Amino acid sequence: MSKTPLIEFKDITKRFGTHTVLKNVNLQIFEGEVTTIIGLSGSGKSVLLKHIIGLLKPDEGTIFFRGKSLSEMKKPEISSSLRQISYMFQGNALFDSLTVYDNIALPLKETTNLKKTEIDRRVMARIEQTELTEAVYRYPSELSGGMQKRVALARALITDPQIVLFDEPTTGQDPVRKNAILSMIAQYQRKFNFTAIMVSHEIPDVYFISNRILALYDKSIVFQGTPEELANFDHPFNDEVINSLESLQKELTGLYSQRKFKVLNHAQLKRGETGEDYCVVVFTLSDLDAVIASLGHDTAQEIIHAIGLYIDKHFGAIGGFSTRRKTNEFVTALPYSNMVEAEKIMNDFVKDFQEQGISDIWKEAQKRAPSDKCVDFAIRAGIAEGQPVTEIDSIIDLAESQQKEIGRVRCGAKE
Repeated sequence: MSKTPLIEFKDITKRFGTHTVLKNVNLQIFEGEVTTIIGLSGSGKSVLLKHIIGLLKPDEGTIFFRGKSLSEMKKPEISSSLRQISYMFQGNALFDSLTVYDNIALPLKETTNLKKTEIDRRVMARIEQTELTEAVYRYPSELSGGMQKRVALARALITDPQIVLFDEPTTGQDPVRKNAILSMIAQYQRKFNFTAIMVSHEIPDVYFISNRILALYDKSIVFQGTPEELANFDHPFNDEVINSLESLQKELTGLYSQRKFKVLNHAQLKRGETGEDYCVVVFTLSDLDAVIASLGHDTAQEIIHAIGLYIDKHFGAIGGFSTRRKTNEFVTALPYSNMVEAEKIMNDFVKDFQEQGISDIWKEAQKRAPSDKCVDFAIRAGIAEGQPVTEIDSIIDLAESQQKEIGRVRCGAKE
């Protein structure tokens, strides 16, 4: 028996004058998950969010909250439902004239009758949980971009919401900062167990933290499912939206999306001779949680980004191609290579990686790392051989299971 959606749209249509923005939209959002609504800019994603928080009402259709139609609820019931929702604004929307403490306390001061001592207790608890203790009495202009995001998130969480909406949280950021912000959202979603609803056109970055993807295209939701299911979705949305955005992703990071990686691998094998083998290498940054805890999300993503670029540079020069499979994992395909050849290629890579690569990666990390902190972390790698008739996912899993350490950083010193 399927569970009742937390939020459900049935045949929602919204017009502004003669212009239809949403047409017969049907969607389901489930409790405790990270749901991301993707689509091109101007496709109606923000309008859809405003329906969820009650800023807009549909011209046609019905919105359900925990299985009950909003149109059938009385005003106190609707107000109670909406109070369970918080919103993290696109540009943080922090007040420059208020300290970190006062920015976070503002929703409690404006919407509750709590005593000052209780407000102080709740604000300081959130400040400690979001690692902002050293910034309590500083102003937004005195904070880094990453700290400003944490302040905005702490403010969104101060009322203990069950649902938090994120409207394009990574807009205008470089690839490293984008992934740092998404990593932060994922970490706190697990920590506080809220339901996250995110609007984004950052593909494929959002796939790493999303349980479900909703695809908004031509005024309607044309897909609902997991990121893996979207890869096999046969629809113009994939060609017109995902392809264009994934091409941009390749330009920015040097890496293919998982979908493009599999398509390219399949095409390469078809061009090869019948029965020609290939190899897959899986790289993993171990101890990611420790890196984040010690150095922060920005530095952790700088390390991951640098590893990805280093892998792509080395293997791209010999015809390999790579993707980022998980937050801290990369996969490289070596077409037309058997195990003997792949191991020789890997030996050359490991030698170069230990002599120069780790130092280069750590230098990139130090651009964002706190000067007074360091952490140990290791990079692991494994190889597996496949044949054209073998599903590449099973070869990737095999390579992952055979990983061993190929390099380690101990507080900035390579090993």
